[in-house]
Amino acid sequence: MDNGASSYRRFLEGDEKGIVDIICLYRDGLILYINSFTQNTTEAEDIAEDVFLKLIMKKPKYNGKASFKTWLYTIAGNMARDYWRKNVRHGKLPLDNLSELSDEEIELERMYLKEEQKIQLHRSMKKLSPEYQQILWLVYFEGMCNKDASKIVGKSVHTTGNLVYKARKALKTQLGKDGFVYENL
Repeated sequence: MDNGASSYRRFLEGDEKGIVDIICLYRDGLILYINSFTQNTTEAEDIAEDVFLKLIMKKPKYNGKASFKTWLYTIAGNMARDYWRKNVRHGKLPLDNLSELSDEEIELERMYLKEEQKIQLHRSMKKLSPEYQQILWLVYFEGMCNKDASKIVGKSVHTTGNLVYKARKALKTQLGKDGFVYENL
């Protein structure tokens, strides 16, 4: 899969369904990623909308040096950082930021516990620095390699690897403070 590059190319050639495909594919992930900057879902949704509007109106050139997803998340990160700087400057944001169960019941319970783990993981992540939140989101939730994530955060691959390690360690510590152990970290 080309991560949206062919859809964007189709859009640039006049097929409006191409941009619809991109929005459907990336909207939710972008909102969650941008939320690590804004700490406000509504504002993250607005910025994600602005990212897609930028693609539609300005039609920036995608050169293929990185995956389409990396390129798109870089644009989103830059727009979120601009938003953050603007709002900090104007004082709108602070600088710190017992019976036997049937198989169906067992499956339902397992799904519930898994969802609770996700909620706790997200709560603990929100207590980390924005930089740690961003890198964890990119690497673990979006499945990016350190190389692609490094391009988005503007750091070397080595520095990004160190950042991932420190962020993961900080998350484990935070989960422990919150009384939760997440086995997959």
